[in-house]
Amino acid sequence: TVCLGVYACQLWEPRSKGKGSENEGKAEKDGASDSETKPDTGLPEVPVTADDTPEVLNKALSGLSSRWKNWWVRGILTLAMIIFFFIIIYLGPMVLMMIVLCVQIKCFQEIIHIGYSVYHSYHLPWFRTLSWYFLLCVNYFFYGETVTDYFSNLVQREEPLRILSKYHRLISFTLYLTGFCMFVLSLVKKHYRLQFYMFGWTHVTLLIVVTQSHLIIHNLFEGMIWFIVPISCVICNDIMAYMFGFFFGRTPLIKLSPKKTWEGFIGGFFSTVVFGILLSYVMSGYSFFVCPVEFNSDHNSFEVDCEPSDLFQLQDYALPAALQSLTGWPTVRLYPFQIHSIALSAFASIMGPFGGFFASGFKRAFKIKDFANTIPGHGGIMDRFDCQYLMATFVNVYIASFIRGPNPAKVIQQLLALRLDQQLHIFNSLKTHLTERGLLEEAA
Repeated sequence: TVCLGVYACQLWEPRSKGKGSENEGKAEKDGASDSETKPDTGLPEVPVTADDTPEVLNKALSGLSSRWKNWWVRGILTLAMIIFFFIIIYLGPMVLMMIVLCVQIKCFQEIIHIGYSVYHSYHLPWFRTLSWYFLLCVNYFFYGETVTDYFSNLVQREEPLRILSKYHRLISFTLYLTGFCMFVLSLVKKHYRLQFYMFGWTHVTLLIVVTQSHLIIHNLFEGMIWFIVPISCVICNDIMAYMFGFFFGRTPLIKLSPKKTWEGFIGGFFSTVVFGILLSYVMSGYSFFVCPVEFNSDHNSFEVDCEPSDLFQLQDYALPAALQSLTGWPTVRLYPFQIHSIALSAFASIMGPFGGFFASGFKRAFKIKDFANTIPGHGGIMDRFDCQYLMATFVNVYIASFIRGPNPAKVIQQLLALRLDQQLHIFNSLKTHLTERGLLEEAA
């Protein structure tokens, strides 16, 4: 019986094995067929970016461990970026706007390149062409709105600009509609799902990158201090959180970014709040930083000269009784903007890092370390500006909610676009209103 059982097993094994091999061969054949047709499923694979650290730094730091080597590379490149930041601030608002535009384009390119790296083998028609076309359309819309809002005198003076301003939104919509139709015409039957993935990819990228850079420029027009202080707070929080985490970090903060620690998060918060108060005190005393950026149509140049508002005038504030007994000061002399800077610093420290966590989750989804290797030790431009974009939205909302009223230039522009009889009616209504309030004397 035992011999018959062994013999039966010997007869059965080759048949089972052969059948399995046959199934495996069929699966391999099916897999090859699937790989040839490229279905709209599967895990993305993004090429790993190579180390782009300058050879000079590699040689100078060759004797250090990888941990300390990374610390020195990040520190040296951070110092270089801060110096570059000071230089562009010195060059004025026009250069700052151009840098914002360049950063926006580079961030867009890095994100779109990830999508192209994942799906380029599928030969999706017009993907990159349409992505850059939509970037052009959205920038035309937003920058056209900016020109209309802040360059009203120039627009009214030049006939071509006046026509473009009048029909700006119609032109923008027509441009977008052209791209939309091009996308529909590019649809390929076996790649429908992937093409709609990439269509959504492009539009979400536009929402994150282009919209936020537009808000940064709007913040800049309110005064360079609204541009410099928020960005500096994010930079300070990034540096100090890294420093506290590097030397004292023990407790992990979030699984999305394992190197982030509670020690770094808390240390970065307090450091950033103190830094924001000190930086605001220094900058509030200079009209170059606090005055709104205005375009002088007579000289065709930007001006930042004005009488600083009450927001940037020193005022006395009474301290709470507990602080009075502790410091011995009944009052403290501050700029009102310093109080606002606490809100900006707190947001940069508490909510700003969530932009970084979002970016970390995105990179983990595609199994990449950085968006690019543009800056050695730091990754791509998007890796450095992931928190800045979230900050830009908050600053714009904060200004609109607590600082800025209606835009007089925009109101005047809308009035000038009315018919003459409508303008005269508004003039008489305004005159009557001012007379009743005693601001104008009644005509004899």
